[in-house]
Amino acid sequence: MTSVKLVVAGGFGVGKTTLVEAISEIPPVNTEAWMTQAAKNVDRLGDGGDGGDGGGGGGGGGGGKTTTTVAMDFGRVTLASDLVLYLFGTPGQPRFWPMWDDLCRGASGAVVLVDTRRLDVSFPAVNYFENDSDVPFIVAANLFDGRQTHPLGQVREALRLDPGVPLITCDARERTSAVDVLTRTLGHTLDRTAGRAPAIR
Repeated sequence: MTSVKLVVAGGFGVGKTTLVEAISEIPPVNTEAWMTQAAKNVDRLGDGGDGGDGGGGGGGGGGGKTTTTVAMDFGRVTLASDLVLYLFGTPGQPRFWPMWDDLCRGASGAVVLVDTRRLDVSFPAVNYFENDSDVPFIVAANLFDGRQTHPLGQVREALRLDPGVPLITCDARERTSAVDVLTRTLGHTLDRTAGRAPAIR
């Protein structure tokens, strides 16, 4: 049996927890904490929008979100009889970003989820994997309410993605879509790690 560690990253409320919950074959481990007004100067608080990370269209959106991941999400999925993926979701709030190095240690690949309606929250995650990490990654635009609000070419340009970084769409609520995201991530990882040993045990 081969096990692979993949990281699900992104900004606040983009659907990371939702994706892990949608695909995990075990009860996912969530480290969600209530957001309070006491934290309003350090955390992004919900504004009554379209559901939190785990509800609403597309499984995120930031608006109306009452909890936030403070450590990580964890799940497991078996893609084949001899292949198991272990998923580690990063916290989205800026004050927890220092934990990303630890969560990404030993990872074979990563997917950065983005909300095309709020690309500003995605820049730090893309920047991290482009400049501060050697983990291969892809970017997945989460389709909130099932709608693609911007052409992928515009999203790529706005995020200033390297041409070699795959950009796809997904619906974090749907298991089949989540499987496709992870399969694409794994494929990109294998392409990038050809000729050197990946972080597989």
